[in-house]
Amino acid sequence: MQKLGAYEAKTHLPQLLVRVQQGERFVITKHGKPVAELVPVGDSDVDLARDAIASLHATKEALRQRGVRTSDLLEADESLRDLAHSGHRR
Repeated sequence: MQKLGAYEAKTHLPQLLVRVQQGERFVITKHGKPVAELVPVGDSDVDLARDAIASLHATKEALRQRGVRTSDLLEADESLRDLAHSGHRR
């Protein structure tokens, strides 16, 4: 995903929208820090979910190759479900 500053995004918004319609995605930054994404409507959630799942599979495989088991990641009384949902509000 290409990064561009807020001023550049504002200046070239019509051209950027055409490119987004063609499937491109942009991260808009302010003072060098990401603040927004410019993505096709409806595309963002599906792509982000697919990317996250692919990343998890790659991480799992890398850990497997190094001999790390899922059970090695758990605390004494923690289940895999607990680990997966840590940080979620209930």
